[in-house]
Amino acid sequence: MAEKPKFYITTAIAYTSRKPHIGNSYEIVLTDAIARYKRLQGYDVFFLTGTDEHGQKIEEYAAAAGVSPKAYVDKVAGEIRAVCDTLGTSYDKFIRTTDDYHEKAVQKIFKKLYDQGDIYKGEYEGLYCTPCESFWTESQLDENGCCPDCHRPVKKAKEEAYFLRLSKYQKQLEDYIESHEDFIYPEARKREMLNNFIKPGLQDLCVSRTSFTWGIPVSFDERHVVYVWLDALSNYITALGYDPDGASDLYKKYWPADVHIIGKDIVRFHTIYWPIMLMALGEPLPRQVYGHPWLLFGEDKMSKSRGNVIYADDLCREFGVDAVRYYLLAEMPHAQDGSITYESLIERYNTDLANTIGNLVNRTVAMQQKYFAGVVQAPDCPGEFDADVRALALETVAQVDRCFSEYKIADAVAAVLALARRLNKYIDETMPWALAKDEAQRARLGTVLYTLLEGIRFLGVLLTPFMPSTADAIFAQLGTDVRDYASLSAFGGLLAGGAVGKPVPLFSRIDGEKKIEELLAQQQREQAAEKAAAEKAAGAGDSGEPAQAPGDAAEISIDDFMKTELRVAQITACEPVKRSKKLLKLTLDDGSGTPRTVASGISPWYEPQALVGRKVLLVANLSPAKLCGVESRGMILAADCGETDVQVVFVDDAVPVGARVR
Repeated sequence: MAEKPKFYITTAIAYTSRKPHIGNSYEIVLTDAIARYKRLQGYDVFFLTGTDEHGQKIEEYAAAAGVSPKAYVDKVAGEIRAVCDTLGTSYDKFIRTTDDYHEKAVQKIFKKLYDQGDIYKGEYEGLYCTPCESFWTESQLDENGCCPDCHRPVKKAKEEAYFLRLSKYQKQLEDYIESHEDFIYPEARKREMLNNFIKPGLQDLCVSRTSFTWGIPVSFDERHVVYVWLDALSNYITALGYDPDGASDLYKKYWPADVHIIGKDIVRFHTIYWPIMLMALGEPLPRQVYGHPWLLFGEDKMSKSRGNVIYADDLCREFGVDAVRYYLLAEMPHAQDGSITYESLIERYNTDLANTIGNLVNRTVAMQQKYFAGVVQAPDCPGEFDADVRALALETVAQVDRCFSEYKIADAVAAVLALARRLNKYIDETMPWALAKDEAQRARLGTVLYTLLEGIRFLGVLLTPFMPSTADAIFAQLGTDVRDYASLSAFGGLLAGGAVGKPVPLFSRIDGEKKIEELLAQQQREQAAEKAAAEKAAGAGDSGEPAQAPGDAAEISIDDFMKTELRVAQITACEPVKRSKKLLKLTLDDGSGTPRTVASGISPWYEPQALVGRKVLLVANLSPAKLCGVESRGMILAADCGETDVQVVFVDDAVPVGARVR
């Protein structure tokens, strides 16, 4: 038997500062889909992910938590791995940069580069960003004098350090990038690296620190610890058993990597620092670095301070693992940032999964059971539309392959969905229920249902990289195990005479409005709990008084009350929210000079026009929330007057707009 072609794929290793949100989780699902697709094609795949666990930032987080750095990273690394597992990712190895074998290999790498003169000792004086763990010159800062990457403040730092001679390899790297067209992908990232960073001139890179201790000690100078990028980037080879004194068989088999899948914000490190390290070590460079876009919440980057963080495990619990995977892969464009909102997730769930794919499988298998007791018939009575379906199925296989080769994964998902839509249209065109009424059309009915089942088999194979559990469920209902990629070379792999399984719905429709209300309520409860925990940790509220009984409102101090900013606002416009039966969209004048939008669930009790011109009480410092597509920046006060009545608290017209209520 011929040896399988190898394929080595990696994610960037996740930093163990805190649990990753759904935007961070996109990368692991993207990489998993590519790895699964290559396995489906017959490749011997090695898929690496893991965690980056050293650095000053970790040391500071651990100190704030009152634990050792190792205890801190053990906890967060466990959370990161749990998210990977929850999302059903099929990684072959999970590396931690605190693993003993990695630390020893990094020390040897550092020593080798030092001994051959590629690392030298000097002194660094510059502007340091702790969150990014990067030094910057004055000219590199953004317009506000902050870090150009994260836009947070930098501080002056001066310390003894070891440096990697980037400048020595600048011309070699530039020539390599120019002569290897696909090394940096997409093209825009390549031009950015060459024009903005390499051609203007590379400065030697600081690769050790003395101002903190949580890192891998430099073996010959233990006052220094290895700086983050040399430590973290080396994981791609240490995970395979790289050792300067002699590499392992695993390393010899899989290196160089076929592709590093990374976020667009760390392309510079992977296409400048990492290649130069490898050049200095005399090792081959990875074949490709793909810098993918970000997944945003609405139009904003996710952050705790914005109150817009969504976690993968929470979404999986609410919608199912495969639905979350599908959304992440379908929603992210190839070369620009993608977006996640509860509304768009639910819309895709209902439209693509429940209506298009789920309904197709369910009604086809049900008809096969109803008309032929589940037994698959031979397709020996061809008719109109059959050839179109067969041609599209085969073209979809080719289109998906083209998309994967260019990492246009959302386009691959769209192609598979288009096949599902065509199969649904084929049902409408052939009307099996009408054929079933005419015994003379029985052979044609059998062929129509065979065409549908075989089309669904194509869907099942092609969905495997995106939604592996759903693919399993599809094949269980088809009653076949013919699901290898080679079987897609011709339309007709499903064997006649077999029997389909029981029709079981793959996805059930979601009541969008109800689900969004539940999710936002849960998010607000979690934010309140986090805030309370933070205040308690800081000593707030520790009065020694007994806790309130369950269901009672806890007493608060005047200082607590003053944290809520109540202001008088006037409703200048009001209209129903199209996606909701309860919400009204209020436009308020709060005295600031900028109109404020608030979504309020008072539609059952008030007509929009009756509210215009009225003055209300506004909670002005409430965290923004998106409700059915409307960004609500605050809340108006209303009273519960029994189970079926709500009364808005109106303010006398004599009170000026913007007045603070105390």
